[in-house]
Amino acid sequence: MTYSIVACDLEAREWGVAVQSKFLSVGSVVPWAAPEAGAVATQAYANPRYGPEGLDLLRSGKPAAKVVEVLVASDGGRDERQVGVVDASGDSAAYTGELCMDWAGHRTGKGYAAQGNILVGPETVDALAETFEAEAHLPLDQRLIECLAAAQAAGGDRRGQQSAALLIVRRNGGYGQLSDVAVDLRVDDHEHPIEELRRLYGLHHRLFGVTPDEDWLPLDEKLGREVRERLAELGYASLHDWAGVENLEERVRGDDRIDPVVLEALREAS
Repeated sequence: MTYSIVACDLEAREWGVAVQSKFLSVGSVVPWAAPEAGAVATQAYANPRYGPEGLDLLRSGKPAAKVVEVLVASDGGRDERQVGVVDASGDSAAYTGELCMDWAGHRTGKGYAAQGNILVGPETVDALAETFEAEAHLPLDQRLIECLAAAQAAGGDRRGQQSAALLIVRRNGGYGQLSDVAVDLRVDDHEHPIEELRRLYGLHHRLFGVTPDEDWLPLDEKLGREVRERLAELGYASLHDWAGVENLEERVRGDDRIDPVVLEALREAS
Protein backbone atom coordinates (compact mmCIF):
# COMPACT_ATOMS: atom_id res chain seq x y z
CA MET A 1 0.00 0.00 0.00
CA THR A 2 3.07 2.19 -0.28
CA TYR A 3 5.82 3.28 -2.60
CA SER A 4 9.04 4.91 -1.45
CA ILE A 5 12.57 5.78 -2.42
CA VAL A 6 15.55 5.71 -0.07
CA ALA A 7 18.49 7.70 -1.41
CA CYS A 8 21.60 9.76 -0.80
CA ASP A 9 23.64 12.58 -2.31
CA LEU A 10 27.22 11.83 -1.35
CA GLU A 11 28.54 15.17 -2.59
CA ALA A 12 26.09 17.05 -0.37
CA ARG A 13 26.47 14.42 2.39
CA GLU A 14 22.71 13.95 2.60
CA TRP A 15 20.55 10.84 3.09
CA GLY A 16 16.79 10.65 2.93
CA VAL A 17 13.49 8.95 2.20
CA ALA A 18 10.38 10.02 0.31
CA VAL A 19 7.16 8.01 0.54
CA GLN A 20 3.48 8.07 -0.46
CA SER A 21 0.69 5.72 0.60
CA LYS A 22 -3.02 5.12 0.91
CA PHE A 23 -2.42 5.01 4.64
CA LEU A 24 -2.83 7.54 7.43
CA SER A 25 0.40 9.33 8.44
CA VAL A 26 2.82 7.17 6.48
CA GLY A 27 5.66 9.44 7.60
CA SER A 28 5.30 8.17 11.15
CA VAL A 29 6.18 4.59 10.11
CA VAL A 30 8.21 4.28 6.91
CA PRO A 31 11.14 6.78 6.76
CA TRP A 32 14.29 6.58 8.88
CA ALA A 33 17.67 8.23 8.33
CA ALA A 34 20.87 9.15 10.17
CA PRO A 35 23.62 11.50 8.92
CA GLU A 36 26.84 9.86 7.71
CA ALA A 37 25.21 6.43 8.23
CA GLY A 38 22.34 5.87 5.81
CA ALA A 39 18.58 5.58 5.46
CA VAL A 40 15.87 2.94 5.73
CA ALA A 41 12.29 2.55 4.50
CA THR A 42 10.16 -0.13 6.16
CA GLN A 43 6.78 -0.86 4.59
CA ALA A 44 4.14 -3.36 3.37
CA TYR A 45 3.09 -5.02 6.65
CA ALA A 46 5.76 -2.79 8.10
CA ASN A 47 8.01 -3.77 10.97
CA PRO A 48 8.73 -0.42 12.65
CA ARG A 49 11.75 -1.92 14.39
CA TYR A 50 13.52 -2.15 11.04
CA GLY A 51 14.01 1.62 11.29
CA PRO A 52 16.00 2.05 14.51
CA GLU A 53 17.62 -1.39 14.27
CA GLY A 54 18.63 -0.74 10.67
CA LEU A 55 20.16 2.62 11.57
CA ASP A 56 22.10 1.02 14.42
CA LEU A 57 23.55 -1.50 11.95
CA LEU A 58 24.39 1.27 9.49
CA ARG A 59 26.09 3.32 12.20
CA SER A 60 28.22 0.29 13.04
CA GLY A 61 29.50 0.28 9.46
CA LYS A 62 27.43 -2.59 8.05
CA PRO A 63 26.80 -2.27 4.28
CA ALA A 64 23.26 -2.01 2.99
CA ALA A 65 23.07 -5.63 1.81
CA LYS A 66 24.14 -6.91 5.22
CA VAL A 67 21.66 -4.65 6.99
CA VAL A 68 18.79 -6.06 4.93
CA GLU A 69 20.03 -9.59 5.49
CA VAL A 70 20.18 -9.17 9.28
CA LEU A 71 16.81 -7.43 9.56
CA VAL A 72 14.99 -10.03 7.48
CA ALA A 73 16.71 -13.08 8.99
CA SER A 74 15.57 -12.25 12.52
CA ASP A 75 11.95 -11.47 11.56
CA GLY A 76 9.37 -14.25 11.55
CA GLY A 77 7.02 -12.03 9.54
CA ARG A 78 9.55 -11.40 6.80
CA ASP A 79 7.33 -12.76 4.02
CA GLU A 80 4.98 -9.79 4.47
CA ARG A 81 7.69 -7.15 4.80
CA GLN A 82 9.35 -4.79 2.41
CA VAL A 83 12.47 -2.77 3.14
CA GLY A 84 14.94 -0.56 1.29
CA VAL A 85 18.32 0.62 2.58
CA VAL A 86 21.08 2.98 1.43
CA ASP A 87 24.34 3.03 3.39
CA ALA A 88 27.05 5.60 4.06
CA SER A 89 28.85 4.74 0.81
CA GLY A 90 25.73 5.02 -1.33
CA ASP A 91 25.39 1.28 -1.81
CA SER A 92 21.82 0.03 -1.69
CA ALA A 93 19.77 -3.10 -1.08
CA ALA A 94 16.10 -4.00 -0.83
CA TYR A 95 13.84 -6.92 0.02
CA THR A 96 10.26 -7.75 -0.93
CA GLY A 97 8.61 -10.64 0.91
CA GLU A 98 6.79 -13.36 -1.02
CA LEU A 99 3.44 -12.55 0.62
CA CYS A 100 3.49 -8.79 -0.11
CA MET A 101 0.34 -7.96 -2.05
CA ASP A 102 0.61 -7.57 -5.83
CA TRP A 103 2.05 -5.70 -7.47
CA ALA A 104 5.05 -5.62 -5.18
CA GLY A 105 8.74 -5.28 -5.98
CA HIS A 106 11.83 -3.15 -5.83
CA ARG A 107 14.69 -1.74 -7.87
CA THR A 108 18.10 -0.62 -6.69
CA GLY A 109 20.98 1.41 -8.08
CA LYS A 110 23.90 3.48 -6.92
CA GLY A 111 22.60 5.86 -4.30
CA TYR A 112 19.00 4.63 -4.16
CA ALA A 113 16.55 1.83 -3.43
CA ALA A 114 13.02 2.14 -4.81
CA GLN A 115 10.22 -0.15 -3.61
CA GLY A 116 6.46 -0.48 -3.55
CA ASN A 117 3.53 -2.78 -2.88
CA ILE A 118 -0.15 -2.91 -3.87
CA LEU A 119 0.82 -0.93 -6.96
CA VAL A 120 -0.76 -0.84 -10.40
CA GLY A 121 2.43 -2.49 -11.69
CA PRO A 122 6.22 -2.25 -11.93
CA GLU A 123 6.01 1.04 -13.79
CA THR A 124 5.55 2.88 -10.47
CA VAL A 125 8.87 1.62 -9.09
CA ASP A 126 10.51 2.12 -12.48
CA ALA A 127 9.39 5.75 -12.43
CA LEU A 128 10.95 6.25 -9.00
CA ALA A 129 14.27 4.83 -10.16
CA GLU A 130 14.39 6.44 -13.58
CA THR A 131 13.47 9.87 -12.26
CA PHE A 132 16.13 9.66 -9.57
CA GLU A 133 18.74 8.77 -12.17
CA ALA A 134 17.58 11.50 -14.57
CA GLU A 135 17.37 14.37 -12.05
CA ALA A 136 20.88 14.22 -10.61
CA HIS A 137 21.25 17.99 -11.08
CA LEU A 138 18.62 18.68 -8.41
CA PRO A 139 19.22 18.87 -4.65
CA LEU A 140 18.22 15.62 -2.95
CA ASP A 141 15.04 16.98 -1.38
CA GLN A 142 13.68 18.31 -4.69
CA ARG A 143 14.86 15.20 -6.51
CA LEU A 144 12.88 12.91 -4.20
CA ILE A 145 9.71 14.96 -4.53
CA GLU A 146 10.02 14.67 -8.31
CA CYS A 147 10.42 10.91 -7.88
CA LEU A 148 7.14 10.68 -5.96
CA ALA A 149 5.33 12.80 -8.55
CA ALA A 150 6.61 10.65 -11.41
CA ALA A 151 5.63 7.45 -9.60
CA GLN A 152 2.12 8.76 -9.03
CA ALA A 153 1.82 9.77 -12.68
CA ALA A 154 2.87 6.24 -13.62
CA GLY A 155 0.01 4.75 -11.60
CA GLY A 156 1.09 4.83 -7.98
CA ASP A 157 -0.66 2.94 -5.20
CA ARG A 158 -3.57 1.19 -6.87
CA ARG A 159 -5.84 1.99 -3.91
CA GLY A 160 -5.27 5.73 -4.25
CA GLN A 161 -3.53 8.44 -2.22
CA GLN A 162 -3.70 9.64 1.36
CA SER A 163 -0.37 10.62 2.91
CA ALA A 164 3.21 11.45 1.98
CA ALA A 165 6.45 12.37 3.70
CA LEU A 166 9.96 13.62 3.03
CA LEU A 167 12.88 13.15 5.43
CA ILE A 168 16.40 14.47 4.71
CA VAL A 169 19.34 14.40 7.12
CA ARG A 170 22.71 16.13 6.97
CA ARG A 171 25.22 16.67 9.77
CA ASN A 172 24.35 20.05 11.34
CA GLY A 173 22.07 20.70 8.38
CA GLY A 174 18.93 21.52 10.37
CA TYR A 175 17.60 24.54 12.21
CA GLY A 176 20.34 26.82 13.45
CA GLN A 177 22.93 24.27 12.31
CA LEU A 178 22.20 22.54 15.64
CA SER A 179 20.13 19.68 14.25
CA ASP A 180 20.90 16.95 11.74
CA VAL A 181 17.34 16.93 10.35
CA ALA A 182 17.45 19.16 7.28
CA VAL A 183 13.88 18.44 6.10
CA ASP A 184 11.09 16.58 7.91
CA LEU A 185 7.75 17.19 6.20
CA ARG A 186 4.61 15.09 6.53
CA VAL A 187 1.19 15.19 4.92
CA ASP A 188 -0.89 12.88 7.09
CA ASP A 189 -4.28 12.93 5.34
CA HIS A 190 -4.92 14.72 2.07
CA GLU A 191 -6.70 14.13 -1.23
CA HIS A 192 -3.53 15.03 -3.14
CA PRO A 193 -0.68 14.43 -0.68
CA ILE A 194 2.22 14.83 -3.10
CA GLU A 195 0.96 18.20 -4.27
CA GLU A 196 0.55 19.23 -0.64
CA LEU A 197 4.04 17.94 0.17
CA ARG A 198 5.42 20.07 -2.66
CA ARG A 199 3.59 23.11 -1.26
CA LEU A 200 4.97 22.49 2.23
CA TYR A 201 8.45 22.05 0.79
CA GLY A 202 8.12 25.45 -0.88
CA LEU A 203 7.32 27.00 2.50
CA HIS A 204 10.19 25.13 4.13
CA HIS A 205 12.65 26.32 1.49
CA ARG A 206 11.42 29.88 1.84
CA LEU A 207 12.02 29.84 5.59
CA PHE A 208 15.15 27.71 5.83
CA GLY A 209 16.76 27.66 2.40
CA VAL A 210 20.09 29.34 1.78
CA THR A 211 20.60 31.98 -0.91
CA PRO A 212 24.21 32.14 -2.21
CA ASP A 213 26.06 35.20 -0.93
CA GLU A 214 26.59 36.51 -4.44
CA ASP A 215 22.82 36.68 -4.97
CA TRP A 216 22.12 38.91 -1.96
CA LEU A 217 21.15 42.48 -2.82
CA PRO A 218 23.00 45.54 -1.47
CA LEU A 219 20.77 47.82 0.58
CA ASP A 220 21.74 50.94 -1.34
CA GLU A 221 19.93 54.23 -0.88
CA LYS A 222 16.95 53.35 -3.07
CA LEU A 223 16.40 49.79 -1.86
CA GLY A 224 17.17 50.72 1.73
CA ARG A 225 14.50 53.44 1.65
CA GLU A 226 11.97 50.99 0.19
CA VAL A 227 12.67 48.46 2.93
CA ARG A 228 12.38 51.06 5.69
CA GLU A 229 9.11 52.38 4.28
CA ARG A 230 7.60 48.92 3.99
CA LEU A 231 8.66 48.03 7.52
CA ALA A 232 7.16 51.29 8.85
CA GLU A 233 3.92 50.52 7.03
CA LEU A 234 3.82 47.17 8.79
CA GLY A 235 4.70 48.72 12.15
CA TYR A 236 8.27 47.41 12.59
CA ALA A 237 11.40 49.33 13.49
CA SER A 238 13.84 46.87 11.93
CA LEU A 239 14.04 44.12 9.36
CA HIS A 240 15.18 41.69 12.04
CA ASP A 241 12.07 42.36 14.14
CA TRP A 242 9.74 41.71 11.21
CA ALA A 243 11.67 38.65 10.05
CA GLY A 244 11.42 37.12 13.52
CA VAL A 245 7.64 37.36 13.42
CA GLU A 246 7.57 35.83 9.93
CA ASN A 247 10.05 33.05 10.87
CA LEU A 248 12.57 34.37 8.35
CA GLU A 249 15.27 35.18 10.89
CA GLU A 250 17.56 32.50 9.43
CA ARG A 251 17.69 34.61 6.26
CA VAL A 252 18.67 37.94 7.84
CA ARG A 253 22.30 38.96 8.47
CA GLY A 254 23.51 42.49 9.07
CA ASP A 255 22.09 45.74 7.72
CA ASP A 256 23.96 46.30 4.45
CA ARG A 257 22.47 43.50 2.33
CA ILE A 258 19.17 41.65 2.00
CA ASP A 259 18.29 38.14 0.90
CA PRO A 260 16.03 38.44 -2.19
CA VAL A 261 13.70 35.85 -0.64
CA VAL A 262 13.22 38.16 2.34
CA LEU A 263 12.68 41.14 0.07
CA GLU A 264 10.02 39.26 -1.90
CA ALA A 265 8.24 38.26 1.32
CA LEU A 266 8.36 41.84 2.61
CA ARG A 267 6.90 43.17 -0.63
CA GLU A 268 4.10 40.61 -0.49
CA ALA A 269 3.32 41.54 3.11
CA SER A 270 3.13 45.30 2.65
